[in-house]
Amino acid sequence: MTVLCARGLAKRYGDVPVFSGIDLDLAAGEIVALLGESGSGKSTLLNCLAGLDEADAGAITLAGQDLRPLGDEARSALRRQSLGFIFQAFHLLPHLSVADNVALPLRLLRQRDDGRVAAMLDAVNLGALAARMPRQLSGGQLQRVAIARALVHRPRLVLADEPTGNLDARHAAEVLHLLRRCTQDAGAACLLVTHSDVAAQAADRRLRLDGSGLHAVA
Repeated sequence: MTVLCARGLAKRYGDVPVFSGIDLDLAAGEIVALLGESGSGKSTLLNCLAGLDEADAGAITLAGQDLRPLGDEARSALRRQSLGFIFQAFHLLPHLSVADNVALPLRLLRQRDDGRVAAMLDAVNLGALAARMPRQLSGGQLQRVAIARALVHRPRLVLADEPTGNLDARHAAEVLHLLRRCTQDAGAACLLVTHSDVAAQAADRRLRLDGSGLHAVA
């Protein structure tokens, strides 16, 4: 089953083209690594796929829903339900505890916890830190909280911007295993922006973004 389909995506900033001619299909259960030089537009592409930024051309279908006719409120609702976004800069709420940060997607969807928050924190080896505040955590711990928050509501699509960039080798391997298990269990797809060879090799497919589009990498 196709979770995300993009056709003919293009983006410019003023007179400067960021990317063009982007065609992408993401299937349920697969992890796809997105590679490219710094400044090649990888994060911009993630934002467009999530409906956070508007592509200048092309079409995106997420979980069977065409993004083009949707207003801001409808796009937000679709993101809350179907998307998990792992930001490179974490974007945790500083006034909420670790557990409350992870629980936020469930609360926005008015879903019961049913032990999912504790289970996700255990999965990223942070169960003992549930009551701590973000300021009390290291960079690697903050990254793992952000990952747990992105996965707790079992989204159809996970967009991950360098999710292992702040982690040591052991924790990076654990996170990649967690992403693999969660995508397969939930029938979700994951698009993973990375500069890590280890993370890229853990993916099912590897794509490189440059000015001429997306290209498969062996």
